[in-house]
Amino acid sequence: MEQTIIKVGGMSCQGCVKNVTGVLQALPGVAAVDVSLEAGEARVRHDPAQSDVAALKAAIEDAGFDAT
Repeated sequence: MEQTIIKVGGMSCQGCVKNVTGVLQALPGVAAVDVSLEAGEARVRHDPAQSDVAALKAAIEDAGFDAT
């Protein structure tokens, strides 16, 4: 497992946090997700062989947020 921290832009409420958490948890190989509205980031523990950083960022962007 690997931990990745992704900056997430465009979140303004706890509903946004739940949305980002949900799309990340739905990806294969994702073991844990912690999204912080205050820090504007998502910490994801995942298997990079199943979901790499590009896939994590794509899921966030597909949900309507900015991922860097």
